[in-house]
This record gives sequence, structure tokens and C-alpha cells, in this order.
Amino acid sequence: MKSLSADSERMMHSRLDEVLLCREEDLVADSGVCALCEGRQVALFWLPQQLPALYAIGNHDPLGGANVLARGIVGDVDGEPVVASPLYKQHYSLRDGRCLEDAAVRVPVYPVTLRDGHVYCVLPTV
Repeated sequence: MKSLSADSERMMHSRLDEVLLCREEDLVADSGVCALCEGRQVALFWLPQQLPALYAIGNHDPLGGANVLARGIVGDVDGEPVVASPLYKQHYSLRDGRCLEDAAVRVPVYPVTLRDGHVYCVLPTV
């Protein structure tokens, strides 16, 4: 797993509220990487054989209490793309952030785009 720190160049806003997170070459196929953006850890998952191929969720595992989701195992549960937390193995949907084992638990999901070799994300204001 790669960890990416968004430096001032990567933090440039490209379109209104989009933030440049990293380059396409920083992504790892069928795995996760973590990008630090505006003080938040964002877990990016690149699944090039699927549509959509790119997902962004919060890196914090609310049940495990640690920033580890980018290190989780990417998979599929009944057609739902998921990441299994490396701590207690709960599955989080990459589409909507819900925990498949506990409907009351969610992680944030962020709109993400791959354009011109760069990954852009929209983060809500805090």
C-alpha cells in the first residue's frame, strides 16, 4: 500500500470544489492507497477491470478506531464492491460506505474522477 501526502502542488483546486489528490501512476491496481487531503485521510481504490474503476472513501475504520481502510482487502460481496477492514474484517461498500455487517455504521464516500492522468476528489467543507 502506498501512502500519499498531498503537497501544495497537489492541493491546487482544479474545478470549483475539486481537489487534486494524486497522479494515476500513484494508484495500485486492485488495491488501496491513502491520500492526505485538507487534513483528511482519503482511501482510494483503483479497480481497473470494473466500472466505475475508481472509488474514494474515508480511511478511518469507525469500528476499529484506526485509519486503515486503504490497507484492507478489496473484494466483492454479492456484486457489491467492498473493502474488508484489516482490523476486524468488516466489509465496507465502496459505493455508499455502509458496513455490510452493521447497517448503523458508515464511512464517508467522496465523488472521485480520473482525468488527464490525475485523480480529483470533491470533499465536503468541514
